[in-house]
Amino acid sequence: MSKSGNKLTISSTVAISGSVRITAKRNNVPTVSSIAKLIAYVQDRLIAIHNLDCPWRPSDLEQRQGRIERQGNMFPEVEVYRYVTEQTFDAYLYQLVESKQKFISQIMTSKSPVRSAEDVDEVALSFAEVKMLATGDARFKEKMDLDIQVSKLRVLKQSYLSEHYYLEDRVLKYYPQTIKEYEKRIAGYENDAALAEQHKPQGEDKFCPMTLKGVTYTEKAAAGEMLLAICKDYPMSAATEIGSYRGFRIEIYYDTVNAHYCMNLCGKAKHKVDLGSDALGNLTRIENELSKLPARLEAAKTKKAETIAQLEIAKEEIKKPFAFEDELKEKTERLNALNIELNLNEKDTSVMDTEPEQAEEQPERKCASRER
Repeated sequence: MSKSGNKLTISSTVAISGSVRITAKRNNVPTVSSIAKLIAYVQDRLIAIHNLDCPWRPSDLEQRQGRIERQGNMFPEVEVYRYVTEQTFDAYLYQLVESKQKFISQIMTSKSPVRSAEDVDEVALSFAEVKMLATGDARFKEKMDLDIQVSKLRVLKQSYLSEHYYLEDRVLKYYPQTIKEYEKRIAGYENDAALAEQHKPQGEDKFCPMTLKGVTYTEKAAAGEMLLAICKDYPMSAATEIGSYRGFRIEIYYDTVNAHYCMNLCGKAKHKVDLGSDALGNLTRIENELSKLPARLEAAKTKKAETIAQLEIAKEEIKKPFAFEDELKEKTERLNALNIELNLNEKDTSVMDTEPEQAEEQPERKCASRER
């Protein structure tokens, strides 16, 4: 297998034992070229990666590790090594990468539970671990542990505060408004259920006289046909009153969204009935709507009782303080003390990439020669 591009040639040789040897050549001279270019050709056969140095950017570390921890690799488990030397420049390099990763994570994610982005995410913590190993100072390990614990406690406190403010809003606004709404519904259902009970259908047809456009119809079929005729003559979406039935005023209107006629039975509350094209079927729908009033009354009473119970529970929950407040305060104070001891409380100004860039060459000024 061989691949060529420009002057770089990557070739592989399969030995009798089954092993694969990768060779990179430039102009027929063995070379390694860049790590990214070389690994791109062998990333499906990587079993371990050894990081001998610390790059300038966190993305470089992620890119290296992403070459081996990827789909398509023939090995189900791989190993990642990082080599550092105590009391060397390695500590500074990893600290620099950690600061950059903190800055990136603060901007690109919403993990921080506070408005000022000061937390270290999972990737930055792994860099901090390497920095601790490089320095050999046990206080870094304590600081990292406290960073994690304080971060979790802040998340818990933020969750507590969010829940606290949510419950306060429901106690002050939602629950009182909902209870008033149910009380209004209950009063309407009680009045209308009593009204329907006073005007029960009579006769074999179980039908009460219906008044439409000032005319009272005692026959069920005639009332149903007249109701359909009135609907066809009124294709408007605004409700208009056309008569009465069983003590309820009748309003009709055309539902433009669902493309059919509707009726409102108006007592103390309004009860909607969807109308169809069948004359007798519409009268049956009206009776079914009125027969549901007692059940809806009981449902509204139950909902009101549940809402009152939820209001009392919310009031008790609001009184509870944050359970880990003392622990958060203690660990935050210890973390601040460690930051002062390790000089980590100062903001790192070298957050962005500090690789030297070549200055653009300024064009040389040329003055026009002047003759005296």
